[in-house]
Amino acid sequence: MKIIDLRSDTMTHPSPEMREAMYRAEVGDDCYGEDPTVNRLQELAADRLGKEAALFMPSGCMSNLAAVLAFCAPGEQLILGRSSDLFLFESGAPAVVGGIHPYPIINQPDGTLPLEEIERAIGGHQNKRGEGLHTALLCLENTNMLCGGVPLTPEYTATAATLARRYGVATHLDGERIFNAAVALGVDVKALTKEVDSVMFGLSKGLACPAGSVLCAAKATIAKARDYRKLLGGAMRQSGILAAAGIVALNAMIDRLAEDHRNARLLAEGLCEIPGLALTVAKIHTNIVLFDIEGKGLTRAEFTARLAEKGVKILDMGFCLRAVTHYGIAELDIKEALSVFRQVLESV
Repeated sequence: MKIIDLRSDTMTHPSPEMREAMYRAEVGDDCYGEDPTVNRLQELAADRLGKEAALFMPSGCMSNLAAVLAFCAPGEQLILGRSSDLFLFESGAPAVVGGIHPYPIINQPDGTLPLEEIERAIGGHQNKRGEGLHTALLCLENTNMLCGGVPLTPEYTATAATLARRYGVATHLDGERIFNAAVALGVDVKALTKEVDSVMFGLSKGLACPAGSVLCAAKATIAKARDYRKLLGGAMRQSGILAAAGIVALNAMIDRLAEDHRNARLLAEGLCEIPGLALTVAKIHTNIVLFDIEGKGLTRAEFTARLAEKGVKILDMGFCLRAVTHYGIAELDIKEALSVFRQVLESV
C-alpha cells in the first residue's frame, strides 16, 4: 500500500543528488576542523545568511541550545514565545542544562511577540534594589509551527532585534524553516536575518537532508557554540558525509519549497470542501496546515487511525490535526489524500 506521510517535513528522504554527494564526500576529522566538506557547508551557510561564521550541528535542538548557552549565563533570563518550539518541544533544555530562566510571551496569531511585551519582559523583573533577573537573550521563531507556519517579516524582525539591542540584549532566531519564510515572502533570506545576532536553520525538514542544522553568527559566538557542541555530545568526526547533503540543499532545494507551499494550499482548499473538517488557521502561508474534525462523532485519534489504515498519515496534536507538505509529496498525492479524507468521513 502506498503511504502518503503528511505528519511532518522530517519525513523527507534525501534526493538522488544528495545521495550521490554523500557517497563521494571528501571527509576529515571535524573535531579538528579538518573535514573539508563540513567547512564548505559552514562557509556557504554563513555567506547565504549574512553572518561571519557557521557551525554544523546534529540537530536543531542542539543549535538552539548552543546559541542560548553562548549568550546566557546561569540565572539569566531568556525571552521567547509561548508557542515556540524552544519553549514547548525541546525538553526545557535551557533551564535543565544551562540554568537559564525562560520568560514566555504569548505569540500573536501572526507569530510575532508584541513589542511592548518584549520591552516589559526585559525590565519587568528589575526593581529599585537591583534584584531580579537579568535578561540576556530574545529568541524569535520563523516560521512558527503552532501559528500555522506564518513567516515573520523582515520589518518585524529588525524592529524586535533593535529594541532588544537598545537594552543590551542579544537576539537569536530559531529559523528551522527560515527558507520557507523567505520563499513565501519573496525576499532574500538575509533580509530575515540581518539584524539578529544568531540564526539557526534546519537541514532535515523542507530541505530534505537526512540530518543536521547550521548555526550562523559572529565568529566569537560560533567559537563559544563549538565548545558547547562538544559539551552536549554533538561533536562528530567524518561528518562531511552528512554535510554534503546540506551543500546540495542550499544549492538546489530552496526554490522548490514553493511547490510545498502550493500543495499545502491545495490541501487546505480541499479540506474546506469536506463536511466535518475545518481549518484552525485559515490562511496558508507556507507548508503547514492545521485543521480539525467536528460533528462526525470521531475523536482525533480515531480519525487519524482510520486514515493511516488507508495509507494517509497526519499528526494528532492533541488540540488540532496537522498536515505538512514536503519534498516527496506531489500534487497527485494531495489529491489522493483528500479522496481518503472524504472516504473516511463518508463512512461514519
